[in-house]
Amino acid sequence: MKVTAIGTGYVGLVTGACLAEMGNHVVCLDVNAEKIRVLNAGEIPIHEPGLLEIVRRNVAAGRLQFTTDIDRAVNHGTIMFIGVGTPPDEDGSADLQYVLAAARQVGARMTDYKVIVDKSTVPVGTADKVRAAVADELAKRGSTLAFSVVSNPEFLKEGAAVEDFMKPDRIIIGSDDEQATLFMRALYSPFTRNNDRMVVMDLRSAEFTKYAANAMLATRISFMNELALLAEKVGADIELVRRGIGSDPRIGYSFLYAGAGYGGSCFPKDVKALVQAAQGQGVSLRVLAAVEQANERQKMVLVDKVVARFGTDPGGDLSGRHFAIWGLAFKPNTDDMREAPALVIVRELIRLGATVAAYDPVAMPEAKRLLGDLAALSFCERAEQALDGADALLLVTEWKEFKSPDFEAIKANLKQPVVFDGRNQYEPALMKALGIEHHGIGRGLA
Repeated sequence: MKVTAIGTGYVGLVTGACLAEMGNHVVCLDVNAEKIRVLNAGEIPIHEPGLLEIVRRNVAAGRLQFTTDIDRAVNHGTIMFIGVGTPPDEDGSADLQYVLAAARQVGARMTDYKVIVDKSTVPVGTADKVRAAVADELAKRGSTLAFSVVSNPEFLKEGAAVEDFMKPDRIIIGSDDEQATLFMRALYSPFTRNNDRMVVMDLRSAEFTKYAANAMLATRISFMNELALLAEKVGADIELVRRGIGSDPRIGYSFLYAGAGYGGSCFPKDVKALVQAAQGQGVSLRVLAAVEQANERQKMVLVDKVVARFGTDPGGDLSGRHFAIWGLAFKPNTDDMREAPALVIVRELIRLGATVAAYDPVAMPEAKRLLGDLAALSFCERAEQALDGADALLLVTEWKEFKSPDFEAIKANLKQPVVFDGRNQYEPALMKALGIEHHGIGRGLA
């Protein structure tokens, strides 16, 4: 099939590349000429395991192309995926200007039937706005061409997006048009041959499903983080609690890890957008408002622990202290630092007078772009380098290379053997046996 993907971020690029891998002919469009230059040079503008190989393979096979030419992109695809950004507006609601601009570009140029697919995360009712935008452009041309609008929200985890697309646990299709539904079934049939994971529903329910899924996952994280705060006070170990409640099949283990808070491009933005959308309908989503508040507080937990251990006055002065940070991306296997807890932690430590040496396996270029103006922050080429002369180590992102480090080297390079474990990677009993002072998240009384 002929497919166009508008936008070459995480959603558009992964969608286009994976569909090309299954034999479709895909053109990816972006107005950002630098992104297209990078892609046409055989590289990708994001870090996503497995994606570069798929892109190169399908470009070589002639099934995947990249362009800034809107006319070419619109003329190419029968199925038009809109995978552009929906950043939060000033009030937290989703900004649809890029989605609607893409819809208008299609309407202004289409010469035959199109299935226009909302792949971006969009509020309930966006399909109606997309349909109206396309229809308005057609009316300006005096055209009566037929088209359909479909909602097909993505459920891709950064760091595992290719695997999630190639082996989906569900494919949500919102459609009120039988022909469009048949097109989508045909497009996704290679991904569902062993088990039909496609769930077809009305457009608004499909749009709502995406927000509901992300809000639920964010809720589970904040729930465990709140319990972790209490576990520390009463002497319980949140890791043991997690195993205990996770063994209940009604609960399960996923997204029950206490830590330094969630970040990324989805959870913070989507929770805010859902709360804002509810307010617009006169509904107060009190649970989700609390989820957001709990997460903002959680990003300060490691800083609070550092201040309690090293602060010299009630205000938390850390002047003269130097700390190592391992992990800057909001999660492993990505260079994405949007809403990353590390951003809050680094800035707050420096505000309190400390200096910081940071290392991340992948996110250093993005970190330098976001934090490079901080004179008290240095970036290190190796994890061990960050430890040199530091008063303590803060583990913020649970990259694999941090899971089994050389603990003797940690002890030797730090001024004193103190580790603030923001992802509960290390067992307190082992750390004690190694002579390392360990501060986890909800691991009981110190």
